[in-house]
Order: sequence, then structure tokens, then C-alpha cells
Amino acid sequence: MRRLSVVLPALNEAATIGEALSRMPATDVCDMERIVADGGSLDDTASLAAAQGARVVRAPRGRALQMNAGAQAATGDVLLFLHADTQLPPDAFARIDRAIAAGAQWGRFDVRIEGRHPLLAVVAAMMNLRSRLTGIATGDQAIFCTRALFDALDGYAPIALMEDIDFSTRARSRSRPACLRARVITSGRRWERQGVLRTIVLMWRLRLRYFFGADPGDLARDYRPHHE
Repeated sequence: MRRLSVVLPALNEAATIGEALSRMPATDVCDMERIVADGGSLDDTASLAAAQGARVVRAPRGRALQMNAGAQAATGDVLLFLHADTQLPPDAFARIDRAIAAGAQWGRFDVRIEGRHPLLAVVAAMMNLRSRLTGIATGDQAIFCTRALFDALDGYAPIALMEDIDFSTRARSRSRPACLRARVITSGRRWERQGVLRTIVLMWRLRLRYFFGADPGDLARDYRPHHE
């Protein structure tokens, strides 16, 4: 039986971390551990996570740094990186196990963005299609990989933004991802709060700048005022 380590990077997620951990599906296909990599929360994120039975790891703020810290503490053969506002499908662990058994070194799920705005369904469909065509995944799609691949890639690059794009680009150079059609559900709260069209334009602008060599730190400084 494989051991699966679920790593949740979190920062001031007291409102969601308890539910994120409690709604994680049960599994009888693998031995599973839950690790919350806390980036210095000022609320009760860490204590609420511990109360749910998760192992809490302290890390410097930054999703890449937090995920690396969580992975370093993990004991699993397979690592799953999950955002606190993303919900896995009921058979997620069985699907991951089958993909790894079939030879996949890494992969991701399709995504559905939860919210009332009709454009969110279009955004999700385009994310899924783009990912399937390019082999590039985003963190909202619940990226998973073998421990061996994660170590071979030296984990996530310690950059302030686009760490998921960088990681999947390097992972893709070794093998194509398993693009699982089961959908994770991620919150559309930030999209709706900031404006869906405005967020679409922002993300594409940031990605284009990243593609043309912009410093991720500069990109993060432009991104955070819109999402904090």
C-alpha cells in the first residue's frame, strides 16, 4: 500500500482550514497523512489544523517555500499539493493511486470554479483544456507527484509567484502528466471579489510577463494588491 502525503500550504485560513481537512475523502487504497504548512498565520489556522489531526509544519511565508517545507516533513511515496479552498472529489485518492500504478510520475485534476458568475465555468473549461494540451498545471488543479520525481526536481523553485507553472514545466520535461478528468472544486471567492474579467486580464498579463522573463518577485508585487 502506497503512502500518500497531502500537503496544504496555508496562511490565515482559520475560516476554511477545519472544513478543508474534515471534508477530505476517506481512503482504503493508500495510507494517507495530512500536513498543513503554515506560513506564519496570525489567526488560529495552526491550532485548528492540529485539532483536526493534521501535522502542522512552520515555514517561511510563500506558497513554494511552504509546500517544500511540507514535502520535507512528509513520509509519503506520493505527494499531493492541495489549496485550503479546494475540495477533492470523493474518489481522488483511488484515482491518484491508479494513475501512479499505471506509470504516471505526476498529474493533476480537472477543476470546477465554484461561484455564481457564469464566466467561471468558461474559465475552468479553458484551464482544463489548456492544461491538457500543454501539460502545464496550476495549483488549483491539485498537483500530485511521486516523491522520487519531486526530489529529482529539487521541489518547487523558491519563487514568489508562478511556482506551479515552473514546477509543471520541469516535471513535463521528464514525463507527461496524468490529466485526471475528475474535478476538484475550488472557490471562486477571489475571482468574484476582484471581478472575473479583471482577474482574467490580470492573470494573462502576469503569465505573459513571466513567459518573457519577468522576475517572479515583481509579478508577485503586482498580484498581491488584487488578492489580499
